[in-house]
Amino acid sequence: MSSGEDIGAMPPPHAARGLAALFGALTRETTRLLRQEVALAKAELAAKVGQLGAGAAELVVGGFILYAGFLVLLAAAVLALSLVLPSWAAALIVGAVVVLVGGVLLLKGRRDLGPQQLVPDVTLRTLRDDARWAREQMR
Repeated sequence: MSSGEDIGAMPPPHAARGLAALFGALTRETTRLLRQEVALAKAELAAKVGQLGAGAAELVVGGFILYAGFLVLLAAAVLALSLVLPSWAAALIVGAVVVLVGGVLLLKGRRDLGPQQLVPDVTLRTLRDDARWAREQMR
């Protein structure tokens, strides 16, 4: 060795440079992947919020229809007590149908507002896939 050469100043072997490049690429790709996952989660949660709004609207509409049905049933009871005529039977049938429709809408709205509807399924699935891919890359 000459006096001008320093062992510590030698360029790294080819394999070490390749490993450093791989770690750099892994860091860049991981950052890009995380940004994409965040964007996917935002988009999916925005869609879930839209479903939440629709469920709330169904709940409100169902409540109004149920209330209208209740009023019709009350009118049927009044007709049944005050007039012993067949017209009360018609009012009773109409009221029952309105209550049935309102009940169905309320149940659908309650289901649409459930916590399981707010889970970002696609994001969770892609995160699991990403984790599996990362484990395979580390082998």
